[in-house]
Amino acid sequence: MNVLNEMKLEFLSRSANEALARSAVSQMAAQLDPTLEELGDIKTSVSEAVTNAVVHAYPDRLGVVHLKARILEGGILEVTVRDRGIGIEDVEEARAALFTTGGEERSGMGFTIMESFMDKLKVRSAPGRGTTVVMRKRVMPRLLR
Repeated sequence: MNVLNEMKLEFLSRSANEALARSAVSQMAAQLDPTLEELGDIKTSVSEAVTNAVVHAYPDRLGVVHLKARILEGGILEVTVRDRGIGIEDVEEARAALFTTGGEERSGMGFTIMESFMDKLKVRSAPGRGTTVVMRKRVMPRLLR
């Protein structure tokens, strides 16, 4: 699949940078002329992925979060959020609704939300090496809406 445009961003795992990531990806997605609903789904999914990296990957220290957004042919937005944090022991368990390692103030719905708002979600992780989340969403051309 041909890449039509791409951007990369690295930032510290501070919660304030979640808004930066959401904004950067929404600006990239705007090139596809999404509906407000599509844009909201994308922004929410990016927020969840980045928040997971901030809260779970680096629970006791600052680390770096790597964000990449690509526009692929066919109106597809691909977003990758990667960290080099503590990793996930069991990815399937972590993807289950209501599962969390973040204490009772966390809902455990991050991966569930990403999966429901995006067309495709892939999660790769290794304990002690970090996690990579890849999400894709196809934005329908206006003529077909």
